[in-house]
Amino acid sequence: MTQKVVVAGVGMVPFKKPGQSDPYPVMGAEAARLALADAGVGYESIQQAFASYIYGDSICGQRVLYDVGMTGIPIINVNNNCSSGSTALYMARQAIASGEVDIVLAVGFEQMNPGALGSNFADKPNPVERFSEKLNELLGSVDVPQALQTFGGGGLEHMRRFGTPLETFAKIRAKASRHAFNNPMSVFRNVLTTEDVMADKVMWPGVMTRLMACPPTCGAAAVVLCSEAYAKKHSLDARVWIAGQTLTTDGPEVFASNDLRDLAGFSMSRAAANKVYEQTGIGAEEVDVVELHDCFAQNELLSYEALGLCPEGGAQKFVDDGDNTYGGKYVVNPSGGLLSKGHPIGATGLAQCTELVQQLRGRADKRQVEGARIALQHNVGIGGAAVVTMYRI
Repeated sequence: MTQKVVVAGVGMVPFKKPGQSDPYPVMGAEAARLALADAGVGYESIQQAFASYIYGDSICGQRVLYDVGMTGIPIINVNNNCSSGSTALYMARQAIASGEVDIVLAVGFEQMNPGALGSNFADKPNPVERFSEKLNELLGSVDVPQALQTFGGGGLEHMRRFGTPLETFAKIRAKASRHAFNNPMSVFRNVLTTEDVMADKVMWPGVMTRLMACPPTCGAAAVVLCSEAYAKKHSLDARVWIAGQTLTTDGPEVFASNDLRDLAGFSMSRAAANKVYEQTGIGAEEVDVVELHDCFAQNELLSYEALGLCPEGGAQKFVDDGDNTYGGKYVVNPSGGLLSKGHPIGATGLAQCTELVQQLRGRADKRQVEGARIALQHNVGIGGAAVVTMYRI
């Protein structure tokens, strides 16, 4: 990175169930205004904007941001599956680091429907059809949606290789609920026990209950990034900065390894994390707080190992020892994560950023991780893209 990039402002609206939220232009514009207000700048200062979403027609970004201001700046719409929000963040950071611009807005939003994710273009080839074919080869005929096959299959691979019990995933889900209880932005704030999760409706016998999956959610979040020089010149908050960031896509192992974890993004996420550790010279053991992609409890467990928070095969002990929560080695998903906070896909990566910036600023209220100085963000989209970002103060 040639210019130091700081996070000057963050903002998000409370996440809600489908049918209970404002329309996406209202949510997106409000999140953008909140981030601008947090940064202490007007929209007229913004030199570029990136807008992320996956369920919407072209130029939804313009539809959102024209309600904030019409200044003629470039507005780029971003769709990179579930990592769309942090891909927008990645592109905004690149624009500043390259010296092209000094201050950029990234906004993400999603107005979702209830039920399993699906394609809006049934007349065209499915972009993840190769993943579907490989899942069918490795799992046989499983009568569950593809997202559940993908992440449930990754969990099943871990269970087979390392003897991980289903209860470990239930413990992860229960932990998410305890964290979300203190987050007014979360869609679910009811505290669950491990027993509650285990007793919920079975989605895939021996592999997953319903509570182990994140809910479809509506919401929006936004981030203002700028160069350190711009922040100093305009007296903006420059405490939190991006120390390292990388975006990876799948390597050939995703189809060649016959490892269900790779179909869920394990190798892609591990490669992204390792590149960030190399960029920054900071190891996983130095991180204080983590927001990672827990679209399913199974993927949170896989991500512990992909990010190097524990050894491969060590996730069950990591969970049992409480090293994923307050008082342990790391606090993982203090926001409640996708499992409890919700997963409005285009907004997710920017909501993760918002939580981590609040943590590093010491503004996370009852969720505050004491003494947090280094934060790690992980956002993954199947098919595929993984973005890992490290923040520092």
